[in-house]
Amino acid sequence: MTSVIVTDNGFAPDDWQGDFRDADCVAANGPGCGVDLPSDADPEALRPALDRIALIRIDFPSFADGRGFTLARRLRGMGYTGRLRAKGHVIADQYAMARRSGFDEVEIDDALAGRQPQEQWLARADWRAHDYQSRLRG
Repeated sequence: MTSVIVTDNGFAPDDWQGDFRDADCVAANGPGCGVDLPSDADPEALRPALDRIALIRIDFPSFADGRGFTLARRLRGMGYTGRLRAKGHVIADQYAMARRSGFDEVEIDDALAGRQPQEQWLARADWRAHDYQSRLRG
């Protein structure tokens, strides 16, 4: 099954050329590695290697599981500046939240892309303008 990458510009193919490793393998690998992080991981384990990780992909086992948003926020707060990708059961309605919490992109499967076409994701791409604080100020 192929993946579709969702960004503020819509759907795109996956351009990541590297491998993904688990968090325990990061220390043994050189710069530019990718890390798969489960939703129940402790991001502190990655702190010593954050500058060597090019992409962190956080798993969303269910659209109702928000731990990935917290992980993203914590990683950004720890100073991680590389690519941050949400993977799995993220739906279009959650795209703005994903971007606000620090994700650069979302990886979905072809089946979800078929059920929730690009237009639904693009409707939430202006994620800075449609938060509750903006509505309160307006």
